[in-house]
Amino acid sequence: MAEQMLNDDIRGQVVEILASMQQPVEVVFFGTQDPACEYCADTERLLKEIAELSDQISVQVHDLQSDAELAQQYGIDKAPGFIIAAREGERLMDYGIRYAGIPAGHEFTSLINDLLIVSQRKSGLAEETRQALAELEQPVHLQVFVTPTCPYCPRSVVLAHQFAFESDKVVAEMVEAMEFPELADQYGVSGVPHTSINFGAGEVIGAAPEAQLLAEIRSVLEQGQPAENG
Repeated sequence: MAEQMLNDDIRGQVVEILASMQQPVEVVFFGTQDPACEYCADTERLLKEIAELSDQISVQVHDLQSDAELAQQYGIDKAPGFIIAAREGERLMDYGIRYAGIPAGHEFTSLINDLLIVSQRKSGLAEETRQALAELEQPVHLQVFVTPTCPYCPRSVVLAHQFAFESDKVVAEMVEAMEFPELADQYGVSGVPHTSINFGAGEVIGAAPEAQLLAEIRSVLEQGQPAENG
């Protein structure tokens, strides 16, 4: 049997935090058998260990290649990758919350926060920000590049995921920069957190407040930069 990734102390803390979950959450995970995916097995194990700590969390496990149609449906094109969705009876509500890479180190905090956001069905954003996001008419794609040792990164990841939760026009993906270095290079990531908007049409460097991220999104949309990859 594989050694647990979470020690007893951390498990106890997580149990206490997850006690405030209110409604069911489903994590839909995509891995691959490709040995080049160094963290696929660890990410799957981590998600399953967390799910053991709350009866409000369940995990689906899929293969990125053999379940390609489902992966495409959820916009997952990297492994390890997963979404955090709300379960409503037999239906899953996809809020556009994405992870590419293992949420290790400081990013473990992002994962736990996102589980609470989806379970409580509240973004936690300011009313002014929520109103602005409700008025979005064009799609927005956010990619927040992080590393496990970055203490400021979770703030940027959770904020992007709050935006995605609040608006069906927004998809937000945490990207672990060291696992996907070519993508980080493509967007000129030299430090983290680095939030790319609509595939490089705009960016926010550092942990920005709600208003700054919103202003940069508006600027990109006003320039007519679509959320299209390529």
